[in-house]
This record gives sequence, C-alpha cells and structure tokens, in this order.
Amino acid sequence: MQLIRPDININFLANRKKALTFSAIMLIVSLALIMFKGLNLGIDFTGGTLVEVRFHQQVQIADIRASLEPEGYGKAVIQEFGSPEEILIRVQNREDVESSVISTTILDALTNTFGADQVEMRRVEFVGPQVGEELKAAGMWAVIYTLGGILLYVMFRFKLRFALGADAAILHDIIIVVGVFSLLGLEFSLSVVAALLTVLGYSLNDTIVVFDRIRENFASNKKQKHPEDEVLVCNRSINQTLARTLMTSVTTLLVVFSLYFLGGEVIHNFAFALLVGIAVGTYSSIFIASPIMLSLEGKFEMSDEELKEMEAKP
Repeated sequence: MQLIRPDININFLANRKKALTFSAIMLIVSLALIMFKGLNLGIDFTGGTLVEVRFHQQVQIADIRASLEPEGYGKAVIQEFGSPEEILIRVQNREDVESSVISTTILDALTNTFGADQVEMRRVEFVGPQVGEELKAAGMWAVIYTLGGILLYVMFRFKLRFALGADAAILHDIIIVVGVFSLLGLEFSLSVVAALLTVLGYSLNDTIVVFDRIRENFASNKKQKHPEDEVLVCNRSINQTLARTLMTSVTTLLVVFSLYFLGGEVIHNFAFALLVGIAVGTYSSIFIASPIMLSLEGKFEMSDEELKEMEAKP
C-alpha cells in the first residue's frame, strides 16, 4: 500500500529561509521563557518529600488538598498513581520542618479528615536540596555529552557540515520542548529529561536517514555530465524519504498518544514531552538540518583548485 506517490516532488527547500526565520523566533521565545519565567522543577531537582498513600475508597484530589492546606501543604503536587485509590503527594521541604516530620504531618492530616481506617501509608522518599542540585547538573551534562557524541559520530560518518546541521536540529528540538514546558508551567522532572534524551535519539535517527540519502544522491550527481545544484539534490532526497519519515512519525505518535491519554498521571509529562519532541523533530529533520548543512557549503572543505595546489606541492 502506497500512501505517498514515489514520484512526489514537493519543493521543501524553497521555503527554507521562512522556516529558519520561524524557528529562530520559536527559539528566541523559548529561551526568553526559560530565562525569565523559568521551569517548574520537580522535587527531583529542588529537593522535597514524596509520600504514597492508599485510600480504601476513591477520594477527590480537591478534598485531599483541602485537608493538607491547614498544615501549609496546599500547593503540594497530588496525583493518582496506577488507580484512583493510590495517591502520590509531593511537597517541597521546609527549612523549619525536618524531612522525617513531613510524612507524619501529611498522614495525620489525612487521617483526621478521612479517618484512620481509610488511609494507609505505602511509601516515603526524601530528596535533599544537595542531591537535587547534583541531579540537575547530571541531567544537563547528560544532554551535553550526548550532543558532543552525536557531533563526533555524524562527522565521522559524513562530513563536518552534516554533523553541525544534525546537532543544530537536535538542539533546536530540545530548546523548543523545554520552552513549551516553561510556557505551560508543567513539572520538569527526571522523567522529562529521559524524554528529552529519547527525543534527541529519535530526531537524530530521522535526520540520519535523510542525510544518508543526500550523500548517496550527491555521489550519483557528481558522475552526471550536467550535475544538479545541491539544493535540488537535497530536495529530491527529502522527497524520496518523505514516506518513511511520515509513516515513522505517525506510528510513533499513535503509541505516544496512547501513553498520554491512557498511561496515567505519573507518565503524563513524559508522554507530553515525547509528543512535542516528535512533532518538532519531524519538522527539523526536513526544514532545519538540511538547510543549515547547505548554508555551510564550502565553509569546512577545500575547493578543487586548493586540492590541486596541495597535490602539486612536493
């Protein structure tokens, strides 16, 4: 079954300047949001206490929050965990209260409201502020090391301008996903960092498929009597891989949509980061990676005349 004609010829690169301008605007807005509004960091990064409780019957999250408000925990993150009876409560640590006291205070507040026979403590986890800072630094370095590794891999497999185009597209995707989280005020946790690394790998795979076809067509183009312009070769390569790009994106999005709507609150932000990342990654593999690679033509390579001069020298 063919969803896209094999002879399709959409002139994607005719709009590359508009696409780059649009992406530049999105990047500026995302960076401004990250710098001035900041991120809603989870307790993984800021330090805090996580309490898992089980109710013997379903209760409303609004009622749980109302019971915690007199104790100063009205802004706690409260979410269902697996079933409506299983509840996760995440609170920021307070300087005037020891971490070991927080879980007891929360349990007492819940038992006073719902009854001692209705609430059962299942799990308590503490994350100190120092550990949170270490996790924040580790997450940041994980992304940086991955970008560096990708740059070396693509440079070894292709050329430097291909590597810079791939890294630019990936960095573009990550910044926009983080900017969306800042805009919507969604909790930014370690699971979201894992989603960013997943998006990074997905975007790279998509870009490499396009670049591989471009390299093959570049080699065939040089053998022709009347070689085509590089822009035409890239445009033809994108069209040749378009069916694969769209089918991969659509099937992956179907799975991620299922995670987002059916996976529960615990992986909600993880799935949302994947949704945004896959959509932006598909866009960047077509409109960002190749145009940037083309704009670097001749910047890191010797011309034919320079190569001949080098060969002529003793």
